Amino acid sequence: TEVRAGLLFPHSVQAVQVTRRRQPLAGGPAQTEVVYLVTSLPTHQASPTLLTAFAREHWSVENRLHWVRDVTFGEDLSQARTRNAPQVMASLRNLAITILRLTGVTNIAQAIRHNARRPERPLETIMKVAC
Repeated sequence: TEVRAGLLFPHSVQAVQVTRRRQPLAGGPAQTEVVYLVTSLPTHQASPTLLTAFAREHWSVENRLHWVRDVTFGEDLSQARTRNAPQVMASLRNLAITILRLTGVTNIAQAIRHNARRPERPLETIMKVAC
């Protein structure tokens, strides 16, 4: 719906309510979650269909990048917590993921194990991307 005033987000033009329902695989009661999306795009630039696509793309990024960083690289267990170290390490993890994806890798964990077996492999992988 278009927003005229009243939201605490400057420049907001549209607000969307998304209701998600999921049934746990192990049984139990269905879970319902209501979330709200706010955008500065007017309706002629962002239809409900496009806003739905944006919401799905957000979860695509979450699943493709953040999950890999959390699970494969163990980012949540990282001991780097002071000064610039956390941001530097996150950048290095993103760089490694990007290089592997650019070479066509679909299983990041398997590729990391493959590259760890021989010290020249990471450089060979980087050179594939550079050429």
